[in-house]
Amino acid sequence: MDDQNLMENILLLEKGVCDLYMHGSIESSTDNVHQAFKTALNESLCIQDTIYDEMTAKGWYSTQQVEQTKIDNVRQKYSMQ
Repeated sequence: MDDQNLMENILLLEKGVCDLYMHGSIESSTDNVHQAFKTALNESLCIQDTIYDEMTAKGWYSTQQVEQTKIDNVRQKYSMQ
């Protein structure tokens, strides 16, 4: 497994962890448990951001610029609903 695949797998795992912590926070029944999940979620989001930044710097996570007209069309479509 090369470095790019390894980083992609780590990023996917971290996203899964964030999802679990988010649901744990939403479903927690006490303030202490809620705060523990919320803290863990925030830490995991920071880790996810770091992984994303590293992958972007290496050209392993590319994004596309969207034309402003397309953004405006979607915004208009959903503002009418």
